[in-house]
Amino acid sequence: MTPHDAIPEQALAWHRAGRGAALATVVETWGSAPRPVGSQLAVSGEGEIAGSVSGGCVEGAVVVEALDAIEDRRPRVLEFGVSDEEAFAVGLACGGRIRVLVEPLGAGEAALSEDLLAQLVEGRAARRGVALAVHLETWERRLLHAESPAAAVPPALAPEALRARFAADRSGMAEESGWFIALHNPPLRLVVVGAAHIAQPLVAMARLAGYAPFIVDPREAFATDQRFPGEDLSHAWPDEALAEHGLDARSAVVTLSHDPKIDDPAIRAALASKVFYLGCLGSTRTHAKRLERLRGEGLDEAALGRIHAPVGLDIGARSPAEIAVAILAEITQALRRR
Repeated sequence: MTPHDAIPEQALAWHRAGRGAALATVVETWGSAPRPVGSQLAVSGEGEIAGSVSGGCVEGAVVVEALDAIEDRRPRVLEFGVSDEEAFAVGLACGGRIRVLVEPLGAGEAALSEDLLAQLVEGRAARRGVALAVHLETWERRLLHAESPAAAVPPALAPEALRARFAADRSGMAEESGWFIALHNPPLRLVVVGAAHIAQPLVAMARLAGYAPFIVDPREAFATDQRFPGEDLSHAWPDEALAEHGLDARSAVVTLSHDPKIDDPAIRAALASKVFYLGCLGSTRTHAKRLERLRGEGLDEAALGRIHAPVGLDIGARSPAEIAVAILAEITQALRRR
């Protein structure tokens, strides 16, 4: 689920307003699908929709089934075969197969309960990674998170496999178990400390990759709306800005200012958090001096070993845009291969 959406929240709001609601979720699809597994569509009892489960080739049929599900309060799994011609019309190279789970919200033995969806929405609002697991035959449901104890995880789902799903952002069927796991990870965030020239292409590329950028630089001439139109800017000192913004396991931090007075407080804040990536601009020599300073402040080798420096993969990058490519590639590697 990247970037963040408000589809479960919308379904809950429709239900609480007495309008009825259902959630449709992609559980299986073809390789070149316009919407990945885990994509959702909310449907109200009045036929309003939010989100999507395809490029448009099956949406109408899903809405009809969702309205029926709201009426009879029973979930169902739909399967659609999409022809090559239909697939081409919505931007796919070829056709295939798509399966969609439709769950009515509310009372009913097999329906998705308001309480369970409310817990899911609460977890999303608090930036906690949560997963809604549902058995597609018994309709048993469980709300899970990456560190759920083994006793809370259905016997067919290994806790380590669940953690791997969270790390990889991978919703899907647990093989041969009948369980579908709909993952709801918090949106990815990228904090850029130091609004240097490299920051401009990096922020643009990161946003395209699904990150919500946050730019911190107390030097007001650097972090301006003209240089970063429409972006979230802070002119506070990094330790203050990051404390207010918050850092978690879905956050990456990159320091680019070349000024220890600006970079070092951000580094200390990042190392005190669970950020999945911390990268710092500077040569090998500059980084050696940085490590010496941080050791003098009491940081141990385990903490310092989390710093990626010189920042970015070694691809021979030279221009600011090329360096931004190298940085985003290393961030992606840290996220997907941890």
